[in-house]
Amino acid sequence: MSTGKVLRFDHVRGYGFIAPSDGGEDVFLHANDLLVEKSLVVPGVLMEFDVEDSDRGRKASSARIVRGSAPGGPSPVAGPGPVSARADDGGDGLCDVLPVEEFTQEVTEVLLQTEPPLTGTQILHVRRQLASFARKYGWVEN
Repeated sequence: MSTGKVLRFDHVRGYGFIAPSDGGEDVFLHANDLLVEKSLVVPGVLMEFDVEDSDRGRKASSARIVRGSAPGGPSPVAGPGPVSARADDGGDGLCDVLPVEEFTQEVTEVLLQTEPPLTGTQILHVRRQLASFARKYGWVEN
């Protein structure tokens, strides 16, 4: 695996470039080769990736953000792991489904407590992404 910092990434076109940490030519990065949401790929973020040679040059594949490298925000991760109830929690494996407004308020509180330097724009972006994710898995009421 190689590492490098994102130089630029066009979210509309779905591609950008990474400057490898070990030097050399910039590496092409396409949204289809990301293991994270493309909205998390911003200039300055440290990525870990495999390098493939293509007919157009070097290309990143299986690209993910290195934990703790997001500038000005919490550490993004490649994606959620499986969700399951703990055997010792006495529960039935089910969880409460919250209204979206309550969910986003809870998210805001957690973000403010754990990362006070986050800007309002960053908090709104994270809330939108998490609410979308929660809707996808039925964790919130629509």
